[in-house]
Amino acid sequence: MKILFMGTGAFAEVSLKALIDAGRNVVAVVSQPNKPKNRGMKIIPTPVAVVADENNIDLYAPKTLKDGALLPVLEEKQPDLIVVVAYGKLLPKYVLEFPKYGCINIHGSLLPKYRGAAPIQWSIINGEKITGVTSMYLAEGMDTGDMILKREMPIAPDDTYGTLHDKLAVLGGELLIETVELIENGKVKAEKQDESLATYAPMLSKSMGGIDWSKTAEEIVNQVRGMNPWPCAYSENKGKRFKVYSASVTPNCGTAGEVLLCDGQLIVAAGEGSVQISELQPDNKKRMKTEDFLRGNKTFFTKGDILRG
Repeated sequence: MKILFMGTGAFAEVSLKALIDAGRNVVAVVSQPNKPKNRGMKIIPTPVAVVADENNIDLYAPKTLKDGALLPVLEEKQPDLIVVVAYGKLLPKYVLEFPKYGCINIHGSLLPKYRGAAPIQWSIINGEKITGVTSMYLAEGMDTGDMILKREMPIAPDDTYGTLHDKLAVLGGELLIETVELIENGKVKAEKQDESLATYAPMLSKSMGGIDWSKTAEEIVNQVRGMNPWPCAYSENKGKRFKVYSASVTPNCGTAGEVLLCDGQLIVAAGEGSVQISELQPDNKKRMKTEDFLRGNKTFFTKGDILRG
């Protein structure tokens, strides 16, 4: 079976490696164009592009898939199956209909919950206890195709977006291999999604990181976890912004946003309960443990200060 793989980021990288390690015939890889990153704006290849290069697989990075832009590649490679993992664009009809066995996707949620670009982040932000991955056939809608397989995974109390992403990426790679085997052997029993249970997980932005201290302590901690390492939750004190990377729920109470204790600890009252911030990063400073920051910055936080999102 000839497979064309379409993916971009680290989540997709794991699935591509799984196909290669399983000895699957990956005839080509399609990724998003490389983009400049970091302060130096250096052009950095996507994680999937790096894997393709390391394994001498033909790599394509079209700026668009519209107007038949990918058709020459499809006609040359003649893939039997297209595998799409975190590619970043919806596939047009001519791509979906080209391969003999269709196009499949590995999605980082238990569909139909959390369709969209940020399922892992929103599952943590919303306080879910269980998540997982789903393999599915691609349709023209956003994550609306028939489901093939699902695998569940518990969300640990200390999981962040970063840690859960990495766990689900591995589980997704394993599920992909199982799914390809089912397709190859003609044993797929696809299941339609229940539209009444569908939820949407939109892309996050930096502007969503502001902490609303009137929310419960649990909600705030979930926001911190779900936005670590990006876009990162943040708050402000005395006109100065700081990012929050790690926090936990404590039983103290006070006015929402009030700094309750900063003698080696930073505890802030929420709408219900309070939050202990254990790792932060003020603007133009490095990320550090809160106790280390407080030791060297004794006036940044004062008991009774009111933090704002």
